[in-house]
Amino acid sequence: MKRDDDLRVHLGRIRRGRSQRAKPFIAQALAAAENAGGMARRGSSSRGTGAFGRGRAASLAATRGMTNRSRVAVIKARVVRHAMNRAPLSAHLTYLSRDGVTKDGDPARMFGADSNDVDHKAFAERCDDDRHHFRFIVSPDDAVELSDIKAFTRNLMADAERDLGTRLDWAAVDHWNTEHPHVHVIVRGRTGEGEDLVISRDYIREGMRARAQQLLTLELGPRSDREIRHSLETQVGAERWTRLDRALARDAAAHGSVVDLRPERGQRQENLHGIKIARMRKLEALGLARSLGPGQWSLSENAEDVLRELGERNDIIKRIHRNLT
Repeated sequence: MKRDDDLRVHLGRIRRGRSQRAKPFIAQALAAAENAGGMARRGSSSRGTGAFGRGRAASLAATRGMTNRSRVAVIKARVVRHAMNRAPLSAHLTYLSRDGVTKDGDPARMFGADSNDVDHKAFAERCDDDRHHFRFIVSPDDAVELSDIKAFTRNLMADAERDLGTRLDWAAVDHWNTEHPHVHVIVRGRTGEGEDLVISRDYIREGMRARAQQLLTLELGPRSDREIRHSLETQVGAERWTRLDRALARDAAAHGSVVDLRPERGQRQENLHGIKIARMRKLEALGLARSLGPGQWSLSENAEDVLRELGERNDIIKRIHRNLT
């Protein structure tokens, strides 16, 4: 009979399955960008797009001109790949046309670069053989003050054509039946030369918004101190990612992940100090910040992702309630 200590266990090398092998970070980033429609596939014949799509340089140039006096616009973007099991684009366009009303209370009509009455069925048919299309929601903060939101949209899309270096085939509809008037813009996933349109993520996230804000500022003038303060005050209780949150995130990054809003003795406090404190208390109530002491908070690393998802959920709930009403 052998003793217990006579047993010897030899551990071999742990082998990972093919699906478990960790990919290099750059490979993961490229795969994610391709899946989102944000870059050209290998072997594609897209000319002049660059590895990460069109508009990257234009985005950098557009954002450099932004200041805290610039008018504010929110742009939400989505890249939709065409697939056999996905609802046809025509159904979405029909919904957009029926869902909204114009500024004058009339039923919504789709418009384009040269027409105030676009046939959305014909537009959907042109998109049938495209690999994907883009959906943008453009929401200027001061939409009610614009003289013509259709002209504003056409100027924005003309800027986008110059930035992306190609003609764009698009259709849009303006909605005035919500708290914030906005425009839905659908853009074909093809260039003027018939190639797949690949837009840089930088342009989708920042460049187009910067162009919209430039147009707003050009027509309505820079924001006053009172307008800036009022805009930030409305963001204190918002359950979405805001410009105020971006400023707080920059403060945290500059001070070791800590938002330090303690009053400094002998120094005059900035006018927005109280607004920042109120926002941090709101984030703490949402579980996205933790108090470290008087005037100090630690901001959650996933605060932006959570607030963006929360904002999208709230938008869906508002849309359902509006349709039920």
